[in-house]
Amino acid sequence: MASVVFADLVGSTGIFERLGDETAGRFVTQLTTALAKIFEQHQGRVVKLLGDGLFVVFASEEQAITACIAIQQQLQQKPVRPGGTGRPVQMQMGIESGEIVEIEGDCYGDAVNSAARLADLAGAQQILASQRVRSALPAPLQARLRSLGPMYLRGKSDATEVFRVEWQAGHEADATVMGVSLASPSAGEAHLELSIAGQRLQLRPRGEAITLGRSVTADLPVNDSRVSRLHATLEWRGGHFVLTDASSFGTWVYFGNQPEPVVLRRTECYLVGQGQIALGCDRTAEAAPIASFAVGS
Repeated sequence: MASVVFADLVGSTGIFERLGDETAGRFVTQLTTALAKIFEQHQGRVVKLLGDGLFVVFASEEQAITACIAIQQQLQQKPVRPGGTGRPVQMQMGIESGEIVEIEGDCYGDAVNSAARLADLAGAQQILASQRVRSALPAPLQARLRSLGPMYLRGKSDATEVFRVEWQAGHEADATVMGVSLASPSAGEAHLELSIAGQRLQLRPRGEAITLGRSVTADLPVNDSRVSRLHATLEWRGGHFVLTDASSFGTWVYFGNQPEPVVLRRTECYLVGQGQIALGCDRTAEAAPIASFAVGS
C-alpha cells in the first residue's frame, strides 16, 4: 500500500505564452525541483517530474497530506511570481491510496490513476483526497477534510466520495456548506433552477436533461467562444442533480459562498444548495459566461 500524490502547476500554458518557451521552461524546472525537495523532506519519493507537475509516493496518508499542506502554505506565505511579475504560482493536488506496482522505477495502478484524476478535478490551491485517504488519517487530520460529495472520476464506473483538505486558517466555517447541503430534498419535492443571460429553466427529478452549450439547439444556448457546442448536461440521477462536463476547456462550479471552485474536466459533480457555474473559464475571467443554480423544494 502507498499514498500517491499528483501536484500540478495551475495555468502553465499562460506562463509559457507570457515568458516564452526558454524562460518559462527554466522557471518551471526550477520550481518543480524545489517542490520535489520539500516532498522529499516529508519522506516522499518523487517518482518523476511531469513537465509542470510532480508524481510522488508516500508510505502513509498522513505523510502525503502533511507534505501537500506544507507546500500550499509555503506558496501562500512566500509567493513565487513567474518572471518576477504577474500572479503568484498556484498548485492543484490530488491524493489517493492503494496498491501500486513498480516497474523500472515508475509506478502503476488504480491509485495512481485516481490521484491524477483528483488533481485534474482540483481548483487552484486545492488538495483533493478520497474517502480511503481520509479513513486512514488520525482524527486531527480527518477533521481538516470536508466532503464535496460523490463524484465520478474519468474512467471510473462508480462514484468516489471526494474530500477537500482545509489547509488555510479561517476557511473551515465556509467549507461545511456543501456537506450540510448534501441531504437533498425528496424526489417529489426537489427542483433545480438554472439561469444565464436572462434565460431561465427548471429541472425536476423526472424531467428531461438540460443541455448548455454554444449550439443553438442547446436548451440553454450560450454564445461565447470559450463555451463548447455541447458544453455540459444537467440531469437527475440517483437522488441528486448531476452536472456533467463535456467541454474542451472545462467547467468551474462555485458552491455557496466558497471562493474556490470545483473544476470539472470531462468529469461530474452533484449540485447542492446554490451557486454558480462558469463555462470554459473561471468566473474572474473577463465577461465570463456564468450560470446561477439553486436546488430547493
